[in-house]
Amino acid sequence: MEGNSQFTSLFHRPRCLAAAAPGGKAKLTHPGKAILAGGIAGGIEICITFPTEYVKTQLQLDEKANPPKYRGIGDCVKQTVQGHGVRGLYRGLSSLLYGSIPKSAVRFGVFEYLSNHARDEAGKLNSTRGLLCGLGAGVMEAVVIVCPMETVKVKFIHDQSSANPKYRGFYHGVREIIRTQGIRGTYQGLTATVLKQGSNQAIRFYVMTSLRNWYKADNPNKAINPVVTGTFGAIAGAASVFGNTPLDVIKTRMQGLEAHKYKSTLDCAVKIMRHEGVRAFYKGTVPRLGRVCLDVAIVFIIYEEVVKVLNTVWKTE
Repeated sequence: MEGNSQFTSLFHRPRCLAAAAPGGKAKLTHPGKAILAGGIAGGIEICITFPTEYVKTQLQLDEKANPPKYRGIGDCVKQTVQGHGVRGLYRGLSSLLYGSIPKSAVRFGVFEYLSNHARDEAGKLNSTRGLLCGLGAGVMEAVVIVCPMETVKVKFIHDQSSANPKYRGFYHGVREIIRTQGIRGTYQGLTATVLKQGSNQAIRFYVMTSLRNWYKADNPNKAINPVVTGTFGAIAGAASVFGNTPLDVIKTRMQGLEAHKYKSTLDCAVKIMRHEGVRAFYKGTVPRLGRVCLDVAIVFIIYEEVVKVLNTVWKTE
């Protein structure tokens, strides 16, 4: 019971959201600022990193039994550019962009809300609480934004790689998916997505919180250079890739046009293991590693810098 009460109390400590807390306490970020800054960061980041996401998804959908269409990352890029031009590497961007902005907004908004109630009397957030707050943010973004967004994105990419594409654009694709499969058609692989996003953000915010605490030492308000923030973000991104790539592979399979082959998330994992082996769970790791490290570094840099600007024009004392 004592453990439960401690866990419950974790998110029930109201904190003043002053721009600069008195007595050397750490500055807190208002959830409203986090939502706005997160949305801006998410939109800019996805425009920069989408080609690597496209290649990663193509390689994961390229099952061995087909047989494989691509011989590797370079061959996937080569065939795509030859067949559709450079713009081909950005097919499906609209569906991801429409979701990336609210996804990042929800992630940072929920994280800051939870972390503001989870800090100690000095306003410090320890690593364990950072992990729990990240987990909460990841689960929320998975349910509200990521699952429907990713399902549509994967279906678009898979459809465009087929001999006779049937989706003419984002809105047409969404209409067709809902018309033929209902709302459930945009929520395929929900369990895998929740597991993936929850573990993703738990790992990333755990690493970021740990590195920030180490860097700031006894000065909770010590400024962090954008380059340092980016480095910490890249490390956090790499940790999350090696920690949950198998879940990412399962999620992608569950959301593809051939998702009907799998009865559940567990069935998908079992069939991948049985027919393709353990290595299949790490298919697309290299392109995902490059994308995620860049992704997380860019997002955290932009987020922190936008928050700094908002602190000067939006007083939340």
